[in-house]
Amino acid sequence: MLGVGIDWAEDSNQVALGRPADGVIEEFSLAHRPEAVARLIERIGQLEPDPAEVRVALETKHGHLVEALVEAGYAVVPVNPDLVARRRGPARKKDDGEDARILCLLALDRHAVLRPLIPHGEAAAELRVLARDDERAARDERRLLNRLRADLIAAFPEALAFAGEDLGAPTFLQVLVAYPTAEAARAATEAELEALFRRARHGWPDRAAKRLQEALGSSQFAPRAYLVRAKADTIRLGASQLLAIGAQRRAWERRMGELLAKLPATGGTEAGQASPDGEIYRSFPGLGARLAARVAGEIGDHPEQFSTPNSLACYGGKAPVTRRSGKSEFVVASRLACNRHLANAVQQWAFCSLQTSGWAREFYDAQRARGKTHHAALRALGNRWLEVLWHCLRKGVPYDEGVHAENRRRALQPRAA
Repeated sequence: MLGVGIDWAEDSNQVALGRPADGVIEEFSLAHRPEAVARLIERIGQLEPDPAEVRVALETKHGHLVEALVEAGYAVVPVNPDLVARRRGPARKKDDGEDARILCLLALDRHAVLRPLIPHGEAAAELRVLARDDERAARDERRLLNRLRADLIAAFPEALAFAGEDLGAPTFLQVLVAYPTAEAARAATEAELEALFRRARHGWPDRAAKRLQEALGSSQFAPRAYLVRAKADTIRLGASQLLAIGAQRRAWERRMGELLAKLPATGGTEAGQASPDGEIYRSFPGLGARLAARVAGEIGDHPEQFSTPNSLACYGGKAPVTRRSGKSEFVVASRLACNRHLANAVQQWAFCSLQTSGWAREFYDAQRARGKTHHAALRALGNRWLEVLWHCLRKGVPYDEGVHAENRRRALQPRAA
């Protein structure tokens, strides 16, 4: 067996190679270049010809270096940086060479409970990337909407009177791109406004044009002229950015739906009898195309790596952490060491399911009646949803509200008695 520890960086990587009987036997620095990684794999092959006997430990599970090591057939073990920090000694000094040696010894330690990386397939990997980008774009969209609202309050309050609560509507944003000030909008004729709404594919362009003219004539605070001039280009820029983000998110949503349909069936006991995983995800209440893609992308196309429902709940940050020591009181806290992307998606899933699932609403209300906060009740509900999802993926069957409600009734009967 050969252990490899890599302290990675953007420019260069520190590498340590070792054997169980000899410890660390070789150390060197490696440039973060394709040819340098190829030389590393060649050197590993000289020391250990069997890729199955090579264990690589490093502090990341993404990137070109990880992909090259996985393609070479090595067991890649992602390690939490805190675990390396705890083994640096009393001084806790940061040294790249020392970190590489620690990682090498961790790779050689058969008793260390470290899970080898199970890479996603093509569809699941693309789904995860798109879902994360869409999540980040949604945050950018909210940030830009808040900024645009503040700019309109300061320089173009009539636009807010026209938009109402639908500030991010593409039709309204196209109006701001064409007419970023009240003066420019008032100068436009009714025919020009109707043509603009028609190009924006508004269902009633004549009514929209009249409603805009009414908003322009409403009583509003008059901003200073210098502020209107200064904010005109800012408003046009913000509206253009929001239009671009909205169009891209709609394209991503279509693509994520296609990728969800391509996810293979991983559960079931008989070949050809299990439902595809994408169909299982979409069968759950509260999971639309975007949210189902976020959950499926983080779990991946190898859900069998989660041996129990609790392991999936821990990965998704919904299994509570309990603490008790000596005479201290029993404490239940939320889990911080988890996949934050999956945790956020499941929290939103639990909230959306309250509108469409009867048992979910009943469970949430019971948690609130016990004194739990809104988010604590959603975490508890998310824990239940992940447990149900684990069983559905394992058995290869879509979710059925009636079946689950009956299972809950039978499970709660002994407690009621």
